[in-house]
Amino acid sequence: MIGAVLIIAALLGAWELYVDSGGVDDLVLAAPSQIAQSLWDDRGLLASNLGVTAQEVGLGLVAALALGLLLAFAIHFSPTLRRALYPLMVGSQAIPIPIVAPLLVFWLGFGILPKIVIIALICFFPVVVATIGGLDRVDPELRKLMRTLDASRWQTFRFTEMPTALPAALSGTRIAVAVAVIAAVFAEQSGSTSGLGRLITQAGYNLDSPRAYAAVVLLAAFAVALFALLGLAERHLLRHRPRDPSR
Repeated sequence: MIGAVLIIAALLGAWELYVDSGGVDDLVLAAPSQIAQSLWDDRGLLASNLGVTAQEVGLGLVAALALGLLLAFAIHFSPTLRRALYPLMVGSQAIPIPIVAPLLVFWLGFGILPKIVIIALICFFPVVVATIGGLDRVDPELRKLMRTLDASRWQTFRFTEMPTALPAALSGTRIAVAVAVIAAVFAEQSGSTSGLGRLITQAGYNLDSPRAYAAVVLLAAFAVALFALLGLAERHLLRHRPRDPSR
């Protein structure tokens, strides 16, 4: 922890010296002191826009998790769906958001719904892939045991496959959380009246780099906080699982 603080302090000091010495125009790159001043002076504006972005991220993650798990379970139960949907899902990740976003705004308006859709489209894929991987790695002997106990397919899935795949699903969710914030920025920059993504765009137009970087600092802090909260939830959910004796 102390080492990380020292590294950050050294980087901030070098950054400050670089800007103050004229290495780059502060219209392009604000110094840390200018960013800190903007965080204080614009705290009300930044907080209100952070609230908008946080709502979009939260709802978008819920939608991504629901969609990702639903697709993963469907693909797990149906080899036909696996062959049909997997290539489509992979291809969906190659579609640039600036191409899709205007169409979603045209269909759904400038409200929160198109932002939720964009976040879900960007974040569902790691949930699907990680969950399917976890389900595929279930020990076949466990499935045989369940069959000898006359368990139904649903009982095998509920009591054996789902608990075994839970750590993988949570890992996919953590990846989704890490990209959800930048997904919200893409969504807001494609058509929005508020949010930190919109604020960054406006600050860029006004050559107000301290405010733009202050918004980026808040986005980064928000992403770290979400990731940490999910880590706590993961430890809570998995605390009763038996430890792997091979580790």
